[in-house]
Amino acid sequence: MYKEISKELLTFIEKSRSSFHAIETIKEELNKNGFSELLESKAWKIEEGKKYYVTRNSSSIIAFNIGKDLDNYSFNMTASHSDSPVFKIKENYEIEAGKNYIQLNTEKYGGMLHATWLDRPLSVAGRLVVKDGNKLVTKLVDVDRDLVLIPNMAIHMNRDANSGMKYNEQVDMLPLFGMVENSKGTFMSVIAKSANVDEKDIVSHDLFLYNRMNPSIWGSNEEFISSAKLDDLQCAFSSLKAFVSSYSNKSINVYCCFDNEEVGSQTKQGAQSTFLVDTLNRINEGLGKNKEDYHRAIASSFMLSADNAHAVHPNHPEKSDPTNKVYINQGIVIKYNANQKYTTDGVSAAVFKTICEKAGVPCQSYTNRSDVAGGGTLGNVATTHISIKMVDIGLAQLAMHSSYETAGIKDTEYMVKAICEFYNSHLEETSTGDIEIIK
Repeated sequence: MYKEISKELLTFIEKSRSSFHAIETIKEELNKNGFSELLESKAWKIEEGKKYYVTRNSSSIIAFNIGKDLDNYSFNMTASHSDSPVFKIKENYEIEAGKNYIQLNTEKYGGMLHATWLDRPLSVAGRLVVKDGNKLVTKLVDVDRDLVLIPNMAIHMNRDANSGMKYNEQVDMLPLFGMVENSKGTFMSVIAKSANVDEKDIVSHDLFLYNRMNPSIWGSNEEFISSAKLDDLQCAFSSLKAFVSSYSNKSINVYCCFDNEEVGSQTKQGAQSTFLVDTLNRINEGLGKNKEDYHRAIASSFMLSADNAHAVHPNHPEKSDPTNKVYINQGIVIKYNANQKYTTDGVSAAVFKTICEKAGVPCQSYTNRSDVAGGGTLGNVATTHISIKMVDIGLAQLAMHSSYETAGIKDTEYMVKAICEFYNSHLEETSTGDIEIIK
């Protein structure tokens, strides 16, 4: 099964050229599995035993599957993110260089490894906002061909390139689109043609570069997978696959995939927005529950904050913690940080370790070296609006924030199995404050 699930993952990523495309791909899977779409701007009519989803900004989604025996219900939740570090096309995007070239004016989104974007085929995907009479309509667009490239500078022109290069995003990282004689003023017409719209009807856009290199399964025994956007679409995919195939009659299972994690989540559709708490409140109200019911449910609720983790690097093992090293293909990573960059504590780690044991899945522990500051992720920002028990987990990978990342052939299946076990369980806080995991 490892290879089959990995192939599914890589197909999912290939369809998810931007965060908007990722959410559309997730919606397609939910629709196939009988979920009904709700709109935040319309009244909700929901019922026990039914399945629903809602989106915000077309780049974040929350889906939920409601049990039928909800006397002591809680929310079983996973959270992942749809975005990755990329380059965004600016307004007034055309630059004429050297009197012969047309470049695109871009700015970086998130913290990427710049060098990995050079000398490889790239294209453009995202969304357009188009006039349709009195309506403004959103259209997804993916120019599905090699369209642009960011050329490196020859070693002859930069003899110090191999001694360490500091990239200037406004100078070194601009993509080459074409030659002046036949490309000047044509970029938006290329975009319009790919979206099958009239260029004159395009009002605005959110467009991003993406890496055109095909995903691959490789290694002496095909033990590795490499692709763009493994962080965090590997977790988004595995938690979705588990979500649609699981059910707890005593719980409300919730799947979250948020945008803008790579830039801090402080947007209307990010993990630090009101999107999750708004949705949980509307579920509670839609089922006829009161505030007391809601607070009781939250006290027993649990979230898996799923975002990938750093594997030990084969060339630089000294960069990892001396005793908490994690490796590709050795199981799900539980992430710890004393300064609360991750939400894991003794209780939440114990819950997740128990779930992994029940699922027959290995897990491993990650911490940063004590002299290296760690980054935050979804969980600790989500708790600014809702206080629930939470564990930070992920899958081990190499070259995080490269335009082409590497992970393990086994780990996606491990994650699917563990999250299935989680979603098939019901958690309750007992009268003594302990946690009971009920199958």
